[in-house]
Amino acid sequence: MLKPDKTKFIFITGGVVSSLGKGIASASLGLLLKRRGLKVSVLKMDPYLNVDPGTLSPFQHGEVFVTEDGAETDLDLGHYERFLNISLSKRNNTTTGQVYGMVIEKERRGEYLGKTVQVIPHITNEIKRRILDVADDQGGVDVVLVELGGTVGDIEGLPYIEAIRQFRLEYGRNNCINVHLTLVPYIKASGETKTKPTQHSVQKLREIGVQPDILICRTEGPLSQESRDKIGLFCNVPTDHVIEGRDVFSIYQVPLSFEAEGLAEKVMRLLDIEQIPVELSEWRAFVKKIREPNKTVKIGIAGKYIDLRDAYKSIMESFIHAGVENDAHVELVWIESEEVEEKGAKSMLSQVSGLLIPGGFGERGIEGKIEAVKYARENDIPFFGICLGLQCAVIDYARNVCGIVDAHTREIEEEVKEPVIDFMSDQVGITQKGGTMRLGAYPCNLKAGSLAHKIYGKESISERHRHRYEVNNSYRKILEESGLLLSGLSPDGELVEMIELPGNRWHLAGQFHPEFKSRALSAHPLFRSFVAAALEYQEENS
Repeated sequence: MLKPDKTKFIFITGGVVSSLGKGIASASLGLLLKRRGLKVSVLKMDPYLNVDPGTLSPFQHGEVFVTEDGAETDLDLGHYERFLNISLSKRNNTTTGQVYGMVIEKERRGEYLGKTVQVIPHITNEIKRRILDVADDQGGVDVVLVELGGTVGDIEGLPYIEAIRQFRLEYGRNNCINVHLTLVPYIKASGETKTKPTQHSVQKLREIGVQPDILICRTEGPLSQESRDKIGLFCNVPTDHVIEGRDVFSIYQVPLSFEAEGLAEKVMRLLDIEQIPVELSEWRAFVKKIREPNKTVKIGIAGKYIDLRDAYKSIMESFIHAGVENDAHVELVWIESEEVEEKGAKSMLSQVSGLLIPGGFGERGIEGKIEAVKYARENDIPFFGICLGLQCAVIDYARNVCGIVDAHTREIEEEVKEPVIDFMSDQVGITQKGGTMRLGAYPCNLKAGSLAHKIYGKESISERHRHRYEVNNSYRKILEESGLLLSGLSPDGELVEMIELPGNRWHLAGQFHPEFKSRALSAHPLFRSFVAAALEYQEENS
C-alpha cells in the first residue's frame, strides 16, 4: 500500500469529439488497478458553470446521479460506482460553478489578503485543492483518476488543463501521468483510417503544456501497427503506449480489452508502482453471461425522456446486472408515456412481461404513466415504480380502487382537490431549486412478511432519494383499508417509502432510487427480483 502522501494521479482528458467514453475508460482503468490490490478513487471535473447538474434538463446532461451524502452529480459517477463497487461522495464531482463559488466566498471573507483574485493562481489552486481532497479521502488512496469533462480546446476547460500542468510540475512525472482519449475515424468512402484528428488533439494539449503519456484511440476496427507508429511519432508518445480502444458489444468488456492491450501495466510502470498480478475471472464470467444469456424477457419502461436513453442510464445498467443474475437478457421496450395517453395502455403494453415507471418531473405524460400502472395492476403484470412511479401507483389506486376520482399530485395541480401526493413538510415554501430536494441516503423500516422484506432479507434498509413530494398521510388509512400495503416507512413512521399490492404477483414501488446502488457484480435485490417475476410471468403467458 502506498503512503497517503505518495498518492499517484492519473489525469484523463479527451479530444476531437465528446461522448468518446472517458467515463467508461476511467472506470475500466480504475477497475484494473483495484483488481491489482490498489485503493482507487475517482474525481470528475465538469467545466460548466452550473453548481451541479441538478437543475439541468436530462436532454442537456443525461441522468443526475445521486451519492450517499446527497450530492447531485454527473452520470459518470454511476459508472465509477458500478465498476469499482465503491460509494462516492460530493467531493468526487466538481464543477466550475463550485470552484468559482468557493474562490468568491474566500475573497469576500478577505482570505486573499487584498490581492487581486485571478484565474492563475487562485482558480487553479482551488482546482488542485479539490484533487488533493480526493486523495485524502478515508485515510488516503493509492491512485486518484481525475477525468476532465469536455474536449481539449474548449475554452471553459482551459483552467483545468492549466491546473493539470501545474500539478504534474509540482508532484513529478513519476507521480502524475496524462491519459488522453481521442478518435481515430474510419473514412468509408476512401477506405482509410485517419490519424490526423488525434495528431491535432494532442497538438492542442501540448500547446497548453501537457504532454500525454498514453493515448487511447477510439476506433471502429483494429488499429494497425502502421497507424500506431504514425500516431506515436507525431504525438511524441512511445508506440506501445498507443492503446486501441475498439468498439465492443458491452461497456463491461472494455476493462478486458484494456487488459489485453496492457494498459494497467503501462500505467503502473510510468508511476513506479510495483507490478501486481490481476484477478479477472469473476469479471470475465460476468461479461460472458451478458453475451450468452439463456433467456430473454421484455420489460417496458414508460417515461418522458425515452428519446435520450442517458436519462435512464443507471436503470439500464441495473437491468443488465439483474439480467445476468437471472441468466437472461432484459430487452427494454421504450414507451413514450404521452403515446399511452393517445393509444391506450393495452396497445402499448400487451407485449411486455413487466412494467417500470421511472422517476421524473413535470406534467407531460403523467396521465399515461398512471394509465400504464392501472393496466399492469388489473392484468397482474409485474410492476416496479421508482420515485414518481410510486406516486403514479398511489394515484391510480386512489382513483380506481378507493374511488377518490379527483386524486392527483400537487406537483401537477397546485389547487388539487384530493392531494394524495403532496409536498413534504420541509419542502413547503422553498423557492430555490438547486440542491433543496430530499437528497441522499435515508433509512427505511420494512414491514415483516411483506414482499419488500422478503426481497431484502432484512428489516431495515438504506436507499438514495431525490424528491420533494410524498404520500399524503391524510390518505394512508383509506389506502390501507382498500388493500394497499405500505410496506416501507421512515423510522419515525411519518414517510411512506415503499408500497405493494399483496394480491398481485409483483406490484411494488419505492420513493427512492434503487438503481443508484446496483453494481456490476452485485445486482440490486429489487431489480433482481423484478426480472425474476417478469420471467415467471412470461413463462406462464407464453
